[in-house]
Amino acid sequence: MTTTTEQLSATTLLRFATAGSVDDGKSTLVGRLLHDSKSVLTDQLEAVEQVSLSRGQDAPDLALLTDGLRAEREQGITIDVAYRYFATPRRRFILADTPGHVQYTRNMVTGASTAELAVVLVDARNGVVEQTRRHAAVAALLRVPHVVLAVNKMDLVDYAEPVFAAIAEEFTAYAASLGVPEITAIPISALAGDNVVEPSAHMDWYGGPTVLEHLETVPVSHDLTACHARFPVQYVIRPQTAEHPDYRGYAGQIAAGVFRVGEAVSVLPSGRTTTITGIDALGASVDTAWAPQSVTLRLADDIDISRGDLIAPTDDSPAVTRDVEATVCHVADQPLSVGQRVLLKHTTRTVKAIVKDIPSRLTLDDLSQHPAPGQLVANDIGRVVVRTAEPLALDAYADSRRTGSFLLIDPADGTTLSAGMAGASFAEAAAVAEAAADTADDAAWDF
Repeated sequence: MTTTTEQLSATTLLRFATAGSVDDGKSTLVGRLLHDSKSVLTDQLEAVEQVSLSRGQDAPDLALLTDGLRAEREQGITIDVAYRYFATPRRRFILADTPGHVQYTRNMVTGASTAELAVVLVDARNGVVEQTRRHAAVAALLRVPHVVLAVNKMDLVDYAEPVFAAIAEEFTAYAASLGVPEITAIPISALAGDNVVEPSAHMDWYGGPTVLEHLETVPVSHDLTACHARFPVQYVIRPQTAEHPDYRGYAGQIAAGVFRVGEAVSVLPSGRTTTITGIDALGASVDTAWAPQSVTLRLADDIDISRGDLIAPTDDSPAVTRDVEATVCHVADQPLSVGQRVLLKHTTRTVKAIVKDIPSRLTLDDLSQHPAPGQLVANDIGRVVVRTAEPLALDAYADSRRTGSFLLIDPADGTTLSAGMAGASFAEAAAVAEAAADTADDAAWDF
């Protein structure tokens, strides 16, 4: 199967992340997707076949297609997210393959932060375990709109429908309580290829889509133009040449929304107002620009604007605050403690801050809140209150993943401590999901 340039230009792009506990078969699933969708180069497949034969295996071990990075992880060389790129005639894909070990759950934050869908893998023999709950919590925290529960190794439980049904029911109830808006459960065997790309001949009781079919058809929305318009200033351009003696522009990437010449805007956090007199994009003047274009805005008034300021429509500007309440996923080995001094990086702005309070830490077993833990350690998810030295213009993360997120950084060595999502808690997310479910026509999963 060959995908031409013309076909690719007409297809949409889906960013998705995979997550699963160790030995749940995630590498095999990724390898099966790449192999069966004809996205593996001939020399790669030949290398896998040779290694598999040398190990006495009759068939190619498709997990070897992703084992290169896994070996690096085991040797301590690289602990990161592996990105895979592949395509079918219906859609292009960017797959973020995240580590399965508990101590690397924090890397799922990186992989899922830009994903529209997350595939959570479960071993049919083990069911929903703590790591499964942790992955569901991260997906809910990052507002991933679609979650696929892939119940793997169904061949080892005799393709039993009751086993799949029990796991699907438990996970769906748990994820829904976290606020995940859509859950699709699919029984698979990544090793045998059942319901990954081709429908299984062993599970005639399942009438839903295969994993690839769901990936190809799940609704994807990249319409950042429908969001609140936000423009973080990255650089001030003042050439001061004979050709452009009075030119002054503000360069950056539009985070969301649309900006138009003649529109009234405010510069935050100062709150000063002005009007857009020109927009320069790719060396030409345009009347309109939208996310995620990189442009230069020219303004009517000579206002003090620098890197880190945020330009937004005057009638639709975010609130400015120095007290940031958020849910964070702590990603560093060193703890985050009350009273700790940190740097807070929000879009292009970095300010000094102090951790005023850590009201609670999420207990993944029963979703209860452990009050006043005093600190968060690696992979903890909790609520924090941070006081900044300078005011910030933040949106709620539920409204904007770009301008509602931030990082907490160690000022001593620049280590990233926590990834933060401003505003909504899990309880609020669950309430939103429940309201959405009330208007849904059908259940998210069916078999």
